[in-house]
Amino acid sequence: MTQSRWGRDMLGAVTHYKMLTKDLPRALSLMASKPEVARETKYYLERIRKISSIEEFLADNRLFAYALAAFGLGEMSYAKGFFRRLLIEGIDSPNTLANRLLDRRYREFVETFNFARHGSLTTSFTRTQQGVVDRYVRQRLEEQTGAQNEGIRLALYFERRATSLNNVYDILADRALLEVVQTALGIPFETVMSPIDRQAEMIKQKLNIDDLKDPGKLQKLIHRFLVLWDARKSLSAANPPTLLPYQPAEFGLRPDLLASLQSLTARVF
Repeated sequence: MTQSRWGRDMLGAVTHYKMLTKDLPRALSLMASKPEVARETKYYLERIRKISSIEEFLADNRLFAYALAAFGLGEMSYAKGFFRRLLIEGIDSPNTLANRLLDRRYREFVETFNFARHGSLTTSFTRTQQGVVDRYVRQRLEEQTGAQNEGIRLALYFERRATSLNNVYDILADRALLEVVQTALGIPFETVMSPIDRQAEMIKQKLNIDDLKDPGKLQKLIHRFLVLWDARKSLSAANPPTLLPYQPAEFGLRPDLLASLQSLTARVF
């Protein structure tokens, strides 16, 4: 009986993911229509087109918080000095801070709000208006899904980020992406204690990064992740004394790898 229930649970996670992604536009539309989401979006769209400078952008706390949340950077709303520097420098030079940071979300943020290049015209583009709204709604959908099943949130996040990954170090720099890859490929979680180059080699032996740009291969990897994720959770529930408590995945740069990856980044830039 336990085994039968376990099988249904695994099928449920995969099926839930497939149903969600099959009719993703509807799921996103439902999220966008939620009162709190619609209210913040209305404020953002009314205000953003009136913003003509970096200082105006940073001065509107509600607007700025919405923009950060759209890029998964909501926890950074206190760091206005940091974002001021990012936005002033822009991305046109490879030596700018946004281009040197390993977490590519910051570059994407600056590329969208590219005041350094476009000045007062920055907020007139679609990418700073509806483009940011679309990001925000997707982010909220992933967060809501994660409250029900963290594995599905990880799967949605991985699907969204996968095609933009250039190498295995992009995976190693992101805790959520790494958890998906480690789980799907059967790489022990203890390997995070290994030298960064060794971790990269272990992933390269089992994953061709270019395969993530193939929709079929990407979905196969995600399906495998979801099955193994649920299997691990089921075993944890069945044997709680022998396993460590589950810790929800963190999204973004892994602090334990920052120093190592920063040194490796110097080879690229």
